Amino acid sequence: MTLENQIQAYLGIPDAHLKTIEDLFEHTLLPKGENYTTTGSFHANLSFIKSGYLRVYETKDDKEITQWISSPGEFITDLGTLVFDAPARRNIQAITDCELYTISRENYRRIGGLIPEWPELEKRFLAKCFMILEDRVFNFISMSSEERYEQLFAYKRELFNQVPLQYIASMLGMTPETLSRIRKKSIS
Repeated sequence: MTLENQIQAYLGIPDAHLKTIEDLFEHTLLPKGENYTTTGSFHANLSFIKSGYLRVYETKDDKEITQWISSPGEFITDLGTLVFDAPARRNIQAITDCELYTISRENYRRIGGLIPEWPELEKRFLAKCFMILEDRVFNFISMSSEERYEQLFAYKRELFNQVPLQYIASMLGMTPETLSRIRKKSIS
């Protein structure tokens, strides 16, 4: 999916303003292992992932806990930093080499002066982000480990060939051993 298609899908923006927003994004590369942002930083960009995978994680008691793995066709940011100028709450790191289209906080804030309908469009964008998060939280607390695995496998099958399994296990709230057991059982 292209940047233009994703902007349209998330915002439902009129075609007349699509190019205005798209021109504020810059093509960037993030090598494997590099951080997009780190906990406590004020790095506030919003990026569309053209290729590659980024994981959102934090460290607790010397253990890394993966919250999410973002894939091509998705947006990535620390929303609190982008919108509220708060320090980043989590680390975001490239798991693979990544090709991104990135808009800086400054350019993101310029959109309101360029597009009069922006307050309503931004509200839709943030509401869509919130709905995705709500679904993830609800599924996490209402599904068994096996159901979470099956849903992720159906939704993001490519992750299982691109991303270390310990990150997927952590994101699913299970140990790598449990993930391995569930995978073997589903193959049988």
